[in-house]
Amino acid sequence: MRRLRPLLVSLLILPVVAGAVSAQEVPRTPSTEGAEVYIISPSDGDTVASPVLIQFGLRGMGVAPAGADFPDTGHHNLLVDLDIAEVDLALPMPPSDDLRHFGGGQTETMLELEPGTHTLQLVLGDLSHTPHDPPVISEAITVTVE
Repeated sequence: MRRLRPLLVSLLILPVVAGAVSAQEVPRTPSTEGAEVYIISPSDGDTVASPVLIQFGLRGMGVAPAGADFPDTGHHNLLVDLDIAEVDLALPMPPSDDLRHFGGGQTETMLELEPGTHTLQLVLGDLSHTPHDPPVISEAITVTVE
């Protein structure tokens, strides 16, 4: 069954991305009470050079790759210049340039950013890339790239 999970996850995500599945049909994974996701580095208000090392933190839950069905775990998703209000937190999050998936269980990334001001925010995704219930979301930070 474990070998079939990635296939099952893909089959679940495809109709959602195509708009064929409603939020009521997507199973939600419960988050651990008090769980927190946060950006370790850079700090809010920092001026940085590109590429930017972004380090992810998590308390109260563990990190596991997408498709791994372990209790109280998830994987990081990074919103880059994307308002969390634009993300449907009841559906799997489709990857894009402004919503980066770290489904391999990564806890940091080097990110090329254009000069200017950028916002960064983390959302923990479950095995099927869906935010937990309730969602585990970091505070948004702002950085300036020189």
